[in-house]
Amino acid sequence: MAAAAACRSPLVWLFALVTALFFFSWYLLLDSAAGPAAARRPNQWLRLGGGGRRSGPGRKCDPAEALLRVFMYDLPPEFHFGLLDWKPPGFGGGVWPDIRDGVPDYPGGLNLQHSIEYWLTLDLLASEQGAPTPCAVARVRHAADADVVFVPFFASLSFNRHSRVVPPARDSEDRALQRRLLEFLAARPEWRRTGGRDHVVLAHHPNGMLDARYRFWPCVFVLCDFGRYPPSVANLDKDVIAPYRHLVANFANDTAGYDDRPTLLYFQGAIYRKDGGFIRQELYYLLKDEKDVHFSFGSVAGNGIEQATQGMRSSKFCLNIAAMRLSSRLRMSSTTRSSVS
Repeated sequence: MAAAAACRSPLVWLFALVTALFFFSWYLLLDSAAGPAAARRPNQWLRLGGGGRRSGPGRKCDPAEALLRVFMYDLPPEFHFGLLDWKPPGFGGGVWPDIRDGVPDYPGGLNLQHSIEYWLTLDLLASEQGAPTPCAVARVRHAADADVVFVPFFASLSFNRHSRVVPPARDSEDRALQRRLLEFLAARPEWRRTGGRDHVVLAHHPNGMLDARYRFWPCVFVLCDFGRYPPSVANLDKDVIAPYRHLVANFANDTAGYDDRPTLLYFQGAIYRKDGGFIRQELYYLLKDEKDVHFSFGSVAGNGIEQATQGMRSSKFCLNIAAMRLSSRLRMSSTTRSSVS
């Protein structure tokens, strides 16, 4: 068991490196894209900087030059872009959109925090279709030529949209999709060959893949944290933690000095949380009436994101209560220069 884990570690670290390169280039783009509009500008997300050799219009990425070669299953649209109400054009139009003509819209709000499945799938499609993109990762058509096998199931979106049971059904569509995914993989020679050890599964939402995750324990997970996974299913030896996609734009061209910011400490968000949250409640009671401290309830509803953006930009320090979650800490570090965790 230990020997098998040791053999796989270089592959895991390679995937983690390439994922980090992708997120670095991704955030270069998203610095100025604060909200859902970032997911609605066709092909803009593809013009990224960073590792690998950039493809030009009409030029596909060369797998021989890529840092990571990926075999991606041609899952039916119900597992990915069908969840965004995309349908193949005409009869027999294939399972993937042609992203050179436009990118299917992704829902805004808190959905964007766990949208990594969407972005990584688009990146792989771009490498094959010839849309402008870095070529750190390239899709290959034969699993024998690949370093890893990618499972393009939008698990976070499936949970957010279809986790509730709709009568007269006895089960949710999210659980039904997980069952159909397991059946699909069990019939594939790529899965049977390794038992899933070289497969990459994305379940960035903490409740994503809630049922199937225990069958995917041999796979490389891409998660936001390990909080709801037993160590036998997800752990640092084999899995990757990816940051949230932040909702507040970076503060470009910030010329304000330290003393120009009127608020000393700023927090606006959820205060009473499920499964704990006792520390943030105590902080709220301690700090809410302090001079020059803004500590209040808030959400993404209405103009909540805009309010939080202005509040953070006018504060000397921003309080990141969720810093125990690595993905949240990575996100906060990318959006504010004065984060208190």
